[in-house]
Order: sequence, then structure tokens, then C-alpha cells
Amino acid sequence: MTGRASGSEARSTDRPIVEVHDLLVRRAGRPILGPLDLVIRPGERWVIVGANGSGKTTLLSVLGLTLWPTAGTVDVLGARFGRVDARKLREQIGLASSAVEITMRSDLTPVDLVMTARHAATEPWWHEFTDADRASARSLLERLGLGRVADHPFGTLSAGERRRTSIARALMPNPDLLLLDEPAASLDLGARETLLHDLARLGAAARPAAIVLVTHHVEEIPAGFSNVLVLRAGQSVAAGPLAEVLTDEVLSRAFELPIEVSHHDGRAWARMRR
Repeated sequence: MTGRASGSEARSTDRPIVEVHDLLVRRAGRPILGPLDLVIRPGERWVIVGANGSGKTTLLSVLGLTLWPTAGTVDVLGARFGRVDARKLREQIGLASSAVEITMRSDLTPVDLVMTARHAATEPWWHEFTDADRASARSLLERLGLGRVADHPFGTLSAGERRRTSIARALMPNPDLLLLDEPAASLDLGARETLLHDLARLGAAARPAAIVLVTHHVEEIPAGFSNVLVLRAGQSVAAGPLAEVLTDEVLSRAFELPIEVSHHDGRAWARMRR
């Protein structure tokens, strides 16, 4: 992959943040995602919903420019995947996932772990960091309610605190696109609700320009998120504004069960219809 997207090209507000056409991913000769079209515009906060094996994390990997598709085109931040240096473009993409979280050394502090994301590193001695870098990291941790544990060893944090540390780390480069892979997975009720409150506030901010969140559970969709893509077996069941797409009919098709959806205070809830 050669070439490089200029800052003005990648950050233009006149074009979509993500534009995917005829995307197809095969494994062992079997299609696991697509064909799929998807357009994400500045200011949109998307959720990808579906059962296990529906292609959610695969799609997120393609959007994060870490998985090469079998066919189709993928444009992220105005640059075509395969025609630019993906390593440079990934500097404008923040990713928080359990796979990233397990790479964080337990003896390092949240401040160090967040600060190192300035250079996409995981160790503080690989690059030089300024007082401003450290202050930015501390500010992000404060923003996510982690000020009191900012200097504690990462391994002593609760599951919810570790998850919010990984999100703060993803925000450190001030990304144009933020990808969140099941951020509320394995959290208890209190930790989940605290995280969703934080994500709702993050979604209401001007940056990142776009957010894409993957989840199995509609109750884990933060209030204020605008759009949803529902997948089943790698195919799009429906995509569009959340209020129009997140319906009994769509989720029943996606999960192959009679699902009933309700909406309260900007949040959605789902259960199997009796």
C-alpha cells in the first residue's frame, strides 16, 4: 500500500467518514460478511447489532483498516483502503476492544497507558512524551470519571474502570473515527450504566466526527446514538435511523426469534415476546 492521504483530504467535512460498497469478506471460501453497502457521515453515531457470528467484529476490523476485504471498496476518512498507507490513516482512527485491552500491561498506570496512544505505542519508553501529552491523558481520564485511579496500577482497576481506560486511550490521538467493540461486555449493571452515561456524553460532543459501536444487546446502546445497522449471517437486515430500524420486525428477523422492542428515555430494550 503506497501513498498518503493529506490532512485536508482525510478531514474534509464534505465527504462521508466511511463509504463501503459491495464489501465482501470470505474465509475458507465461505462468505462471512457481505455483500454490504454502508455510508457513515460526519456527526453520525452508528451501532452494529446482531447475533454471534453475524459479522459485526469483522466489519469493525475492515473499518479499522486491519482486515483486507475479499472484494469491494472501502473508503475511510476520504482515503481508499489499499491506495494509502493504512498505518498513517489508522492514526486518525481510535479503537477500543477487549483485544486491545489485554495488551495493556497491568503494572502501568492509566495515565501511562493513555499517554502512549499518542504514538500508537503500548510502552512509555518507546517514544518521548511531553508534559502536554501527560496532561491530555489525565484530562481524558478525568472526563471518563477515572481521575481518582489515574495513577493506580491498571491491574488493580475494576472491569468498568479498565474498559473506560481503553476508551480514553482510543480518544488520545483525537481521532476522526472512533470504533468501539462491545464496550459494555462483561460489565455489571452499575459499571454498564456508568459507561453508557459516559458514551452518551461522548456521542453528543463534536468529536470524534463519527462513532461506530458494536453490541449484541440493544440495551447497551447509549442514548443519543443516531443510526443502526442490523446484521444476520453477514447480511444487512436493515440500516438507517435508529428509531426507524430498531423494531420488533427487524430484530425478530435478525435473531430468528419473536422479539419485542420498547423505547424509554432515549434507550431501547428488547425481550422475547411471550
